[in-house]
Amino acid sequence: MKYKILFFIIFLIQTLSAQVEFKAEVSKNQLGANERLRIEFTMNKNGDNFTPPSFHGFTVVMGPSQSVSESWINGVRSFSKSYIYILQPTAKGKFTIGQASIDIDGRNYKTSPINITVTEAVTTPSIEKNSGDIARENLFLLAEVSKPNPYLNEAVSVTYKLYVGSQVGLNNLQWLTVPKYPNFWSQDIKMQEYEMDNCTYQGKPYRCITVKKIVLYPQKTGIITLEPLTMDAILSVPSNQRDFFGRIFYEEVTHRVTSGNRTINVKELPEEGKPENFSGAVGDFTFAVTSTKQALKANESTQLKVEVSGSGNFKLFDLPKPTFPSSLEVYAPEQKEDISTSLTGMKGRVENIYTIVPEHKGKYPISGLSFSYFNPTTKKYETIKTHELWIDVPEGPSANSNTNAGTTDHNTVIIGNLQSGDNLEPIGRQPFFGSKTYYCWLLLPLILIPLVLLWWHFKKQRNNDIEGTKIRVANKLAKKYLGEAKRKLGDKNIFYEALERALHNYLKAKLKIETTEMSKDKITELLLERKATEVTIKQFITLLSNCEMARYSQHNNASMKNDFGDAVQIISELDKQVKK
Repeated sequence: MKYKILFFIIFLIQTLSAQVEFKAEVSKNQLGANERLRIEFTMNKNGDNFTPPSFHGFTVVMGPSQSVSESWINGVRSFSKSYIYILQPTAKGKFTIGQASIDIDGRNYKTSPINITVTEAVTTPSIEKNSGDIARENLFLLAEVSKPNPYLNEAVSVTYKLYVGSQVGLNNLQWLTVPKYPNFWSQDIKMQEYEMDNCTYQGKPYRCITVKKIVLYPQKTGIITLEPLTMDAILSVPSNQRDFFGRIFYEEVTHRVTSGNRTINVKELPEEGKPENFSGAVGDFTFAVTSTKQALKANESTQLKVEVSGSGNFKLFDLPKPTFPSSLEVYAPEQKEDISTSLTGMKGRVENIYTIVPEHKGKYPISGLSFSYFNPTTKKYETIKTHELWIDVPEGPSANSNTNAGTTDHNTVIIGNLQSGDNLEPIGRQPFFGSKTYYCWLLLPLILIPLVLLWWHFKKQRNNDIEGTKIRVANKLAKKYLGEAKRKLGDKNIFYEALERALHNYLKAKLKIETTEMSKDKITELLLERKATEVTIKQFITLLSNCEMARYSQHNNASMKNDFGDAVQIISELDKQVKK
């Protein structure tokens, strides 16, 4: 027990005898007007009420940032705490940085004043970089466009890459704004997770993180500006502080990056050499027309397949339609497609399959088809023609054959097992004139005329109501997309795209605005004018933002069900609140 008391007394004496230190140190006492100064206020014991000097003649570029280190070596505690500022001089001359103060153990301590001389700007400034400077130098986002000058409907890929320098560590990413592509047909390339790789930019090594890939097919010509993608990155940035063992302290910094606006100059397709049957296909294709059978019996079926394969804008053109003889029974075509999308664009095939059933024997021609497309590689139109096909039906009834029952030499008509010689009773027939049926047909026009006039008047009013027509169409689309979203609850990307379209079409119906006007500020302003509550508006804007972000974050089925339920509830609330 006495040893414990002795140890405690020795420890108490050491603690009480330790001197408190509070000092200020600068990185240099003389600097150019275009340089920066680092000043650090350090104490060896924790204190309260730290008060910095006024920094007359300087602007605080960064700070205060804090650094704390504590260690035990051979039973001796070592403690250090610092407040760090980065200063930028505002003018040339001699300046004095005054005293900083702090309270430690009930006493007030102050640093000594420091004299600084600011000279003319130097040729090679030594600038004390802050965490923001380091973050800007080591993190940036680029939108890499595969073809800055494509043709109309030619595939253009955009890859968004985050470049991370070796001086910083990336802890987390948060999406802020996701670009829209109103003048393009677009297809996102699904990514299960971010793709990382080592790369170089302007001769410097970086870690490249691909955060988004998309393929665009421009739908108008001229210069089109791509909206920027914006993200917040949480970084670990080295500070100028080191611990007792000489290891660098890192501080956590949030830095915003944007891909900036990129422009694409879309060229018109040439008019020279454009075929009359050109329907907008752009790419490199093959074309074929085939049939499963060319010889068959009457009432048997064969299938005619019209197929386009290759690479190009498959979703943006129609397949040629064959012309069939009127004596063939042809069913509506079955459409099939097998298309994949990569950074080079869409590849695969699309086909229409016609089922043909001949009713009579004979030979039936199906004229050859032609398919035209523009090849952006050769910069020329190309046309593929197919040969005429024949459907041969050697067996079956002739088209002019008499299928009625035959007659005997004595003109006796055979009906089933009965002959005209049998003892049959005639069936009585009621006269038409003067019957109930006669008067119904007589009065029918008098009843239909006012009904037709009312229908015509209603239709005319409905057609003249342009705004009302827009609202009805938008409401119908909103219901359609909500229905689609509900059916796609298991597919995150398709679900949120459909839900976002439903919300946009609802706004078009209620606020009578177009998609291009749908900024969040504009939506809020118009809904407030229509007497919607701020709470409901905030819920609507939050749901829109959630649709934008959800496609690029982790969402499960429960989250999608919640968002769908919120959409139904919010639209219901707005219906009650918004005044037309």
